Amino acid sequence: MGVLRLLPIHCGTRAPLLGPLGERLQKVFNLEVQHAAPGFDCEVAFDTSRGQYNSRILLAKLLQDTPPDVTRVLAVAGVDLFIPVLTYVFGEAQLGGRAAIVSMHRLDDEIYGLPPNPRRLFQRLCTEAVHELGHTFNLVHCHRDECVMASSTYVEDIDLKPGAFCSACLTAIREASR
Repeated sequence: MGVLRLLPIHCGTRAPLLGPLGERLQKVFNLEVQHAAPGFDCEVAFDTSRGQYNSRILLAKLLQDTPPDVTRVLAVAGVDLFIPVLTYVFGEAQLGGRAAIVSMHRLDDEIYGLPPNPRRLFQRLCTEAVHELGHTFNLVHCHRDECVMASSTYVEDIDLKPGAFCSACLTAIREASR
């Protein structure tokens, strides 16, 4: 069994979601989940002109900070993430690599002026975490709506897709895990 290291980045009051998230990810990927704190200053990724955090910088820092015996590393952020060519991202991962990051910022109903819905936030977080970790197993976006690897441009897209892989993506995950 491999190891998945789970790191919080500015999660604040949402940090308690990481325990149940780790349990879910352990079941999906059959990886031992270890919780750890980042060994780097996350503020190096903050872009003052955008008021957001550059996920590419955070991914690079995650890789530098992760011991070789850790199979995968997932950072869960409570801040808004971006990549230079997009206004925002829900997450990002290295295709076929070890590192991924997801942000709870735009997954939370409160940012859209709606009442808090912790259950929906957790479901969205799980779906996006599984999606991003799927990329680390070399999965690209799936064209099947019934797959967690379907692309999500808007938060409503996340709500429509399941938190599980379609049969083709699941087979690819199993083959990549050998």
